[in-house]
Amino acid sequence: MRLAIVLVVVVVAVGLIVFQPWRAAAALLAAGQSAPNFQTQMVTADGVKPVQLSDYRGKTVVLYFYPKDFTPGCTKEACAFRDGYAKLAQAGIVLLGCSVQDSASHAKFIKKYNLPFPLLADPDKKIASAYGVANGIPALGLDKRVTYVIDPQGKIVKVYPKVDPSTHAGEIIAAYASGPKPAAESAPAAGGGPAE
Repeated sequence: MRLAIVLVVVVVAVGLIVFQPWRAAAALLAAGQSAPNFQTQMVTADGVKPVQLSDYRGKTVVLYFYPKDFTPGCTKEACAFRDGYAKLAQAGIVLLGCSVQDSASHAKFIKKYNLPFPLLADPDKKIASAYGVANGIPALGLDKRVTYVIDPQGKIVKVYPKVDPSTHAGEIIAAYASGPKPAAESAPAAGGGPAE
């Protein structure tokens, strides 16, 4: 009986450590804040090269964080961005995807799904931490699904804290591929959706 009680206590303690919501509750950045600069490896169909956010000064950047390459939801979201990418590029929008995988994983993901936009490698979670999306799924150590829109001066103008991978790319394309860009809007500092 004593062993059973100890076992239950251990299981509950481990569950609290692994699934504690406060570990994933880092505050998201808000519209109006400066977007943190970052330096990392950018993966494209043509290879890998160093990049930093400041390289895109003067352009509107859509920076979308997703949990993991090759998961169903992340694949659905990436392919929807792929299918509408020409409209974003024509409007002068820079699209960057970011997750905790390394350059090799991103290269395979890009090749398999013919993604025309870059993916940022963030295996040390420095970018995710700076943007408040690290450990959105604590048990797996994966990022939240969140998108930031950054204006040409490097300010965040819009935060999408809860993203549906089935519809989000269409939402971004509709908002930014034509017409005026929205002014800075506040967003709640709450996390994005789960990996699928």
